[in-house]
Amino acid sequence: MRRREFIAGLGAAIALPVAVKAQQSAGVMRIGVLMGIADDAVGQSRTASLREGMQTLGWKEGVNTEYHVRWAEGDVDRAKRFAAELVALRPLVIVANSAPATLALKEATKSIPIVFVQVNDPVGQGLVESLANPGGNVTGFLNFEPAIAGKWLELLKEIAPRLTRVGVLYSQASASRGGGGRVHLSVLQEASPRLGIELMPIALTDASDIAPAIGRFTTDFSGLIVLPDVFNTVNRAVIIEAAAAHRIPTIYPYRYFVADGGFVSYGVEINDLYRRAASYVDRLLRGEKPDRLPVQAPTKLQLVLNAKTLKALGLDLPPMLFSRADEVIE
Repeated sequence: MRRREFIAGLGAAIALPVAVKAQQSAGVMRIGVLMGIADDAVGQSRTASLREGMQTLGWKEGVNTEYHVRWAEGDVDRAKRFAAELVALRPLVIVANSAPATLALKEATKSIPIVFVQVNDPVGQGLVESLANPGGNVTGFLNFEPAIAGKWLELLKEIAPRLTRVGVLYSQASASRGGGGRVHLSVLQEASPRLGIELMPIALTDASDIAPAIGRFTTDFSGLIVLPDVFNTVNRAVIIEAAAAHRIPTIYPYRYFVADGGFVSYGVEINDLYRRAASYVDRLLRGEKPDRLPVQAPTKLQLVLNAKTLKALGLDLPPMLFSRADEVIE
């Protein structure tokens, strides 16, 4: 081994906290992962991106790291149960997807560092003291900045200029806990008068509410915005089917809604967030403190259109919109 590499490795080892050194002597670093969403292809792609990010930083699964993953599938009680399970395993860091998962973990431990991914309003939900100075044992990566909600409304008006009413789908249960995209709803309410749009919040309490709620909303001049929320993600197939059945122009927060048949999405490149989250896990494993790591905003946004759904809706989009799209799914 070269002398410079040896010294660098020695320095890193000295910097590691006692708990890390104990696990290091056993050969691996234990990392917990609590996903608020379902264990499907979308969820697996996110955990795979986290692992890829870790591997680029030198953390190889089965060699010097091991992952313990739990899937809450949008169920708050499951999130709490799995949070307790993960904390009992005494991992060095826990990665959490969604606000409910992060809240469950914060209640379960005040000492194990938690890195959240895809949380809309961490300050408002009491996860951190501020974005710049998180405080405590929690930090992470924002799902969206609130201002993007105004862009969703503007985009919907550009797609359907005669639009006069826009329904906003969100989970009542999540909103009552400060989540469910509630921070975006307030931005939409401020922006709608300027665009001549009547905003109609649609609070959902159960998956069986989705189709009837969308059906009741249908008019010739209506559109929908689906807020970023675990409930909407888990039940996206029902939402997409109902919106298509009633031929309602709908804006979704994530690409995979459009890949599954939705009309258009404008939002973060999700897997990029998980690769970036790996950098915080790496820094925490090397001894940095979560309260010194500021909450980070997304850096990559993408506009995705579904050409087949567009044709079914019978909309004639401005050519400029196609040119702005990062991807058109045929």
